[in-house]
Formats: sequence, C-alpha cells, structure tokens
Amino acid sequence: MNEKCVFCKIVKKEIDSKFEEESENFIAILDIKPKVKGHTLIIPKEHYETLMDIPENLLGEMIGLARSVAKKRADSGANGFNLLMNNFSSAGQVVMHAHIHVLPRYSNDKKKLGFFELDGEEFSAV
Repeated sequence: MNEKCVFCKIVKKEIDSKFEEESENFIAILDIKPKVKGHTLIIPKEHYETLMDIPENLLGEMIGLARSVAKKRADSGANGFNLLMNNFSSAGQVVMHAHIHVLPRYSNDKKKLGFFELDGEEFSAV
C-alpha cells in the first residue's frame, strides 16, 4: 500500500466510495467524475502503478471483474461498453495506481472516446 495514494485509501476504506463489486484482489467502484452513467473503475487492492506491475496471475481476475461490471450495465440498459486503461503519465494516467475504466455505452449518449495522433495522422479510438 502507498499511504499517499487515493486508491489505496479507498481500498482501506479511509475514503468513502460506492463499491459495486469486489473479488479477492480487486474492487469495482463508481468513478466520482463519471464520463457516462455507470462509469466504473476496476482497482487492484494492492498498489501497482501500471499494467506492467500487476502480477500476470492476477490479470484474468481483473478482466473477469471488468466483464462482470459490463454485464451488469448491459442488464441495466447499456448496449455497449469501452474498456480503457491509461499507463504512465504520457498516456494520460493521472492516479498512479493501476486501474481499468469500464465505460458503459448507450446508443443515445452522444459521447466519443476521443482521438489520438500517431506519426502526424489522426486515428479514431472509437
């Protein structure tokens, strides 16, 4: 655990959060600044900064929890979802504790995942 990490504090229940689901090594919480209705974060209970740091034997559990959350959202009316994980600050990671965003999608949400640029060309991430 990292004493200064906001996600470590959430895992230790020092900061209130809306827990959606939990597995042995991960929690699923609602994002406090959701981009879409039901925006959920899958967070390891141990402090790992990026995907590269999470032990390989835990990755299936992490994706399994993301899948479970996505299925719940589909059962509640979402007709699609995006999984997003930013790794390192250059890729947009703000909280340096590994986490996956589960973004439920609705046909009328009018949200776009965004664009990124490689070699001067713009590529749609959607």
